[in-house]
Amino acid sequence: MNLVEKIDLPNNLVLQVWDKSRAIASDTTKIELRIVIDVEVKEEYFSDPEHFKQVVTVFGQEISYEYAKERTFVSASDSKRVFDELLDDFMRNSFPYISRTDFPARFAISKLRDIRQHPYRYRDILGETGL
Repeated sequence: MNLVEKIDLPNNLVLQVWDKSRAIASDTTKIELRIVIDVEVKEEYFSDPEHFKQVVTVFGQEISYEYAKERTFVSASDSKRVFDELLDDFMRNSFPYISRTDFPARFAISKLRDIRQHPYRYRDILGETGL
């Protein structure tokens, strides 16, 4: 896995572009783009301090936004072009959203929503009720 670039976002986050591509055969490649953004969980994102504690207990003080896209059986000679197309698609479609100033708070709150909607996943961490 190779770090291709880091991009500083307007909301003070850093977008990491990773290339996880690998050869499948001598002339064929599996192209895989991976985007990672680490987001610090802050108490100010939550209306209730208990919600902040739950998210930090389950996911930690820092959570990662991750995006992955892949193409299989790409001709080795086309691998750079296909990787660049995957990255361009992400930048065109998702960059405006992840660049928003409220993205870190919305992402942290989405983790709380996951805890609330699926408490059974977190029962071992949060106790029998999961809440």
